[in-house]
Amino acid sequence: MDENRAAVLNNSRRIISKLQLLSVFFGDEMIYKLYLRTQVIHQLFENSEELDINKLELFHLQFTQTLVELLRKIKRNNEQSVSLLLEEEQLNQELIENLQSTLANRETFRLEQHRQTLKINNSLRKLYEVLSADSGEYPFAKNLNGFSARFARDFYREIPHGLIEELMQYTPTEVYTNAYAVIQRKLMGVLCKYEFRSAFQEGLRAGELIAEIYRLHDTDRYFICFPASGLFLFFDYSRLQGVEEDSGLSQKESVIRELTNRNSQLQNSISMVKSTLTPEIKLLLTENYKKLNDINFLQSIADVDAQANLLKTMLNTNVI
Repeated sequence: MDENRAAVLNNSRRIISKLQLLSVFFGDEMIYKLYLRTQVIHQLFENSEELDINKLELFHLQFTQTLVELLRKIKRNNEQSVSLLLEEEQLNQELIENLQSTLANRETFRLEQHRQTLKINNSLRKLYEVLSADSGEYPFAKNLNGFSARFARDFYREIPHGLIEELMQYTPTEVYTNAYAVIQRKLMGVLCKYEFRSAFQEGLRAGELIAEIYRLHDTDRYFICFPASGLFLFFDYSRLQGVEEDSGLSQKESVIRELTNRNSQLQNSISMVKSTLTPEIKLLLTENYKKLNDINFLQSIADVDAQANLLKTMLNTNVI
């Protein structure tokens, strides 16, 4: 085999190998058919030494190389789009991990409710003793506001600012007061009756204003507590009618769920965008395959040249 023939055949194999890799990357049936067709043409020349090997070289220059360049350009464009999607996915994942690392989960919230309830009950019992003795002693447990500071943003129900201010209203003649607390007289009497036993029901927030609702032991009666001001009043749940209830998820959990769903969508998009071909490109590939399949290659190399010009035109358009 002369050197020129060997060089042309080796170069043909390299070009066809590139087309094969691109057919695998795109997973497109028509690209695979074009790859098979070029492989057939190569075998024709390799097995027939009487054929002019320069026509195989011309074929690849006019058709296969241009097709490879077109597909590579599409691949680069797709990969740029995929890169943007991957960056968004990575940012979302980092945010998810940051939120998870600081998330006060439901179980922790549930466990801390018992501690907060114990603090409130002990504080109210102490307040009763202080008021009875007309003492100036501070009645409240240490860090009574710590629970709301930790959980209010994620787990307290948000209500209008005007409503929480309404809930703070009381008749001065109907309350006991001292330097640290204000409590309805009738509420104190009921608390004594039930031995200061209550359970945390839920929290409310409106901006910086925080309130907590407690249920009296084994009853359907409630009182509202404003830890920052030491205010305790009976509470009627009808006051919250029309206010959206807790969704069952903290804000952070909701964001995590949204970001996780978004990343699932991005994964699907990445799989599609990576190997996508526009309808115009698919049509062009189909037309190329038909014409290449119909070509009497040895007699009509000019037809290959004409079709190659269409491929080259696509390289310089915005169709890709």
